[in-house]
Amino acid sequence: MGFYNDIILPRLCDLAMRNKQLLPFRERVIGAAEGRVLEIGVGSGRNLPFYRAPVREVMALEPAPRLIMMARRASRATSMPISFIEASAEAIPLDQHSVDTIVTTLTLCSIPHADVALADMRRVLRPGGKLLFVEHGLAPDEAVRWWQHRLTPVWRRFSGGCHLNRPIRSLIEGAGFSIDRIETGYIPGPKPMTFMYEGNARPK
Repeated sequence: MGFYNDIILPRLCDLAMRNKQLLPFRERVIGAAEGRVLEIGVGSGRNLPFYRAPVREVMALEPAPRLIMMARRASRATSMPISFIEASAEAIPLDQHSVDTIVTTLTLCSIPHADVALADMRRVLRPGGKLLFVEHGLAPDEAVRWWQHRLTPVWRRFSGGCHLNRPIRSLIEGAGFSIDRIETGYIPGPKPMTFMYEGNARPK
């Protein structure tokens, strides 16, 4: 799977992130960021052109070297100061309370231990800081959940570890965040893959 994971999968991820249905989510989520921002799982950098003041700087965390390379190219479209961190979200190499805003967009599905990653996000987020998120995950409809649970073991093998059935709200709250706003619903596409969670949260 080395060639697939290193060469093919990053290109597939970038292609999936070009979905025009995601543009309004990106605009709303990135538009609410401010100060010193940590983006978790920057991927190929599709969010980077959306950052504006009052953001001062963006730290773009991504474990995949080829995706970082693609994100560096995308960063040329913005004058925002951007630094890249090749690391896992489960062990963020930043000091406690050193970040004003954390952004996750379609990232929590593929982090092996999302609960550990969210706990570390809470560690680096300053008191009063905010977690901005748009994620796909566990649907409320029993029939859709049935498919999500059965598809996930196969799906994750070919999609970079993506889980279709993660309960996003309970994961965020379980990591010590209070959710201030959340909106959910399906976007066009296969229902097991398109139930979205969008909102913001703060550390308790």
